Amino acid sequence: MGQMASILFIVVMFAFLYFFMIRPQRKQQQQHQQMLSKIKRGDKVTTIGRLHGVVDEVNETEKTVTLDCDGIYLVFDLNAVAKISPAEDAQAKTVAPESGAAAESAAESAATSEVESASSAADDNADSEAK
Repeated sequence: MGQMASILFIVVMFAFLYFFMIRPQRKQQQQHQQMLSKIKRGDKVTTIGRLHGVVDEVNETEKTVTLDCDGIYLVFDLNAVAKISPAEDAQAKTVAPESGAAAESAAESAATSEVESASSAADDNADSEAK
């Protein structure tokens, strides 16, 4: 009787492992493979290293993807792709606020125009006082 209980316990443990660990992991792998099979040129992707880029080329034979990251082309294994945003979604999004070098140059030109307007106002005041 005790031997039967321990065998039953082992069977229950394997069933538990299968339904709560192995099966969900397989489902997740299948979903990831389906996602990768739909990848195409122009899609925005995020890699497992959190690198963002646009798909330039997909090589099915070597299972690689070439990403365009602001003019730098990088080749990754297809399994390195963590997330895909279709090309249609990328066009539908609104324009994001400026960031990086573009924001700095815009702020710099605004500051320059403020200084110029302040200096021209000071010149006007000096001219009116001289008269």
